[in-house]
Amino acid sequence: MPESSAAAPAPNSTPRGATVLYSEKLHPSPWIWLVAAGLSGAGILVFAPISIAAGITAALVLFAIITVLLVLSTPSITVTRHTLQVGRATIERNYIGAVTQFSGKEATAERGPRLNGLAYLCIRGWVDPVVRIEITDPSDPTPYWLTSTRRPAQLMAALTKA
Repeated sequence: MPESSAAAPAPNSTPRGATVLYSEKLHPSPWIWLVAAGLSGAGILVFAPISIAAGITAALVLFAIITVLLVLSTPSITVTRHTLQVGRATIERNYIGAVTQFSGKEATAERGPRLNGLAYLCIRGWVDPVVRIEITDPSDPTPYWLTSTRRPAQLMAALTKA
């Protein structure tokens, strides 16, 4: 059975000697950290009847847990001469077809009504622009990858470089 270029888990590092053409981490926006602080503050309200110290401790523990989860779930996008890595998925660049960027209402449509159920997604709600990367491998049922990016023009330029 031939190997497929389907999205497969890969380590979050590039091979030694690989020249990185583009790299981006989709870190949470500042407003996400404000939401995390607000949710953590709810710990004070829950535990205040016991004691203020217990409430503050609960808030700090909640904020630490939320911070760890946000940091560990931050995906990266890396383009080298031979591969594209988006989150945990990696594909060889020779299987990449057309690359298109969307923002605003068009990005919302790509993430919603126009979304193909077989597409590979790496979407973050706090990042508006998305880039659709067509997959040309005939043995791969994934028609395209859709990823959030803060710098769609630079990602497109890196992917369309010969």
